[in-house]
Amino acid sequence: MRARRRRVGQYYASFLILSGLLNGVFAALDGVLFYVFFEATLIPMFIIIGVWGGPNRVYAAVKFFLYTLLGSLLMLVALLYLYAKSGSFSILDWHQLPLSLTVQKWLFFGLLFAFAVKVPMWPVHTWLPDAHTEAPTGGSVVLAAILLKLGAYGFVRFTLPILPDASRDLAWLMIGASLVAVVYIGLVALVQTDMKKLIAYSSISHMGFVTLGFFIFNSLGVEGALIQMISHGFVSAAMFFCVGVLYDRMHTRNIADYGGVVNTMPKFAALMMLFAMANAGLPATSGFVGEFLVIMGAMKANFWIAFLAATTLVFGAAYTLWMYKRVIFGPVANEHVSSLQDLNPRELLVLGALAVAVLFMGIYPLPFTEVMHASVNELLRHVALSKI
Repeated sequence: MRARRRRVGQYYASFLILSGLLNGVFAALDGVLFYVFFEATLIPMFIIIGVWGGPNRVYAAVKFFLYTLLGSLLMLVALLYLYAKSGSFSILDWHQLPLSLTVQKWLFFGLLFAFAVKVPMWPVHTWLPDAHTEAPTGGSVVLAAILLKLGAYGFVRFTLPILPDASRDLAWLMIGASLVAVVYIGLVALVQTDMKKLIAYSSISHMGFVTLGFFIFNSLGVEGALIQMISHGFVSAAMFFCVGVLYDRMHTRNIADYGGVVNTMPKFAALMMLFAMANAGLPATSGFVGEFLVIMGAMKANFWIAFLAATTLVFGAAYTLWMYKRVIFGPVANEHVSSLQDLNPRELLVLGALAVAVLFMGIYPLPFTEVMHASVNELLRHVALSKI
């Protein structure tokens, strides 16, 4: 443990490299560049989990690496096929490429495995709880806030514009898998005893809203999904940071080992309450805006899809507040809780900044939604025009 704690330089270097690679993924307009950056993000994250993680860090890191690598190999085949057809690796050229429905479906599944694992969608989600549980706090924050968005970004950048006919034809599959993630994974989160695992499962449930919004094919759904991606980045990062604050002091993530934390850490309890409410989708927090827009979009498409999606507001409140109640309130179950120190200035600064972002986005989402209108409408217009 001491040897790992001494490698501070390598720890920060891994995050700096990861940051650069993530910028590359979102900026790339070339298929090969996108693939290289998309795959390369695995390496620093693998090192962060495998070197600075918990007791089962090697198992979690290898599982994370293999799941995402195997999914991405099929994407490489799909990208090479698109190059063979178009003679170019430009993603924007691929958007105009005429492809038959059968070919589009094959390519759809090739891309689906890569992006679904990254989101992660049910049933290829099992690597995420293990990776989060074993990752250090910084690793969990970046994994939840940014890395999960690579898969959702892939659907918007590749699947929808390049394969519009297959996307419409197989929308039922994506909507079904998304609803399973929202409902079933929400129920799985209810029975977790480890705080990090509970938040990891809630991440899968919330990311189910993103994929659901994309494949409803109306502006409310797509904009709601994009807002949900941004909001989830703030809220899940804050929740994992809160768990990290407690773990740093107590060296345990088990909910049963806590209780009465509010007595010794009132500032922390207040901020964690805000993030717990945002995680549950309370109005005036960022967590509400995206979910509400997606539910409105789903209602325009089908009442029962909207009904099942809306159950997350019940399950989300149940598992988040149940965890918060047992950790923050109630009797003191551990004598070490009575000697806990409240947030130091550095922790207060980070959580305070995230709290401002969550509240601002919840109360005044216009700056976020306004810039999306033109792009979303153009994407939907493109998807609506059959290329066959």
